[in-house]
Amino acid sequence: MWYFKIILIIVFAFVLYQDFKDRLVYWFLYPIIGILAFTVQLYVLPLTIALTNFGINLLFVILILGVSTIYVKFRKLDFKNTLGIGDILFFLFIAASFSIISFLVLFVFSLVFSLVIHLVLNTKKEASTVPLAGYMSFFFGVVYTVSFIVDNTFLYAY
Repeated sequence: MWYFKIILIIVFAFVLYQDFKDRLVYWFLYPIIGILAFTVQLYVLPLTIALTNFGINLLFVILILGVSTIYVKFRKLDFKNTLGIGDILFFLFIAASFSIISFLVLFVFSLVFSLVIHLVLNTKKEASTVPLAGYMSFFFGVVYTVSFIVDNTFLYAY
């Protein structure tokens, strides 16, 4: 199973690099992330529980995207300038990664991490886009890297 994690970490690195370099990521990397993350989860959990985790995590992501859409419409902003399709795809496919509680905690902390890193790295005061999928890929890549060192069963506990 370690080889799936290594491939997943490499794909996260590709997303990070592409998002920083061009703010464009190849679309097929997102399904690869979802498939590999789900496969790693299947190694620890039975299929029914892994599918339940994925379904509830997906509902959470859809809720977040729905609230974001309502907020953007309420503030009369352009949705294309607030959240990119790559970010949405990353949200949807990363939902296949962990158990429900672990996913909720890691997802929220990855968003906070992305905000802090962007504020630290972006010293310019001009408005710019945020490589959100790249920052979150870095965060989740670190989580999977740490899972090599420590016992990772808590990430999949239900």
